[in-house]
Amino acid sequence: MASFNKVILLGNLTRDPELRYTPKGQAVAKLGLAVNRSYKTDTGEVREEVTFIDVDAWGKQAELIGQYLRKGSPLFMEGRLKLDQWDDKTTGQKVTKLRVVMENFQFIGGPRGAEGAPGAGPGPAGSPPGNFGPPPSRGAARTPTPSAPQEGGEPPSSPAGEVDDVPF
Repeated sequence: MASFNKVILLGNLTRDPELRYTPKGQAVAKLGLAVNRSYKTDTGEVREEVTFIDVDAWGKQAELIGQYLRKGSPLFMEGRLKLDQWDDKTTGQKVTKLRVVMENFQFIGGPRGAEGAPGAGPGPAGSPPGNFGPPPSRGAARTPTPSAPQEGGEPPSSPAGEVDDVPF
């Protein structure tokens, strides 16, 4: 039987990440993520609901999150659902908790301290805040990024070496 377990979330950290290390030296970060959803009721009233999600990050990702993110920081992440089960020591009843195990993430927002932005800079999981994308490979020529297509359907061309402004 086929199965698929994938979660994609965009939200804000509800607390500072708790970075710890296993006895074998593996980094693990526990964090809380708040994800908002706005909707209209039958009467036309706009309401917002918040879902709080516990997330575990491991390895280098855990260290990067612990280093760069704080309470309120925005975060885009992918992961998988994991169901934890245990027996409560006081009541003896079985307890279950659904959490997300992070597999990939991206920093969202501007670098800390830049114009009061609370988040870390966008980029892949291995890049520090403020780094807008992966580093170019050695010896590779940097090609300009095309912007929106013009009337003819073709993107405008930029002079060699210039990079168009990023619209965010």
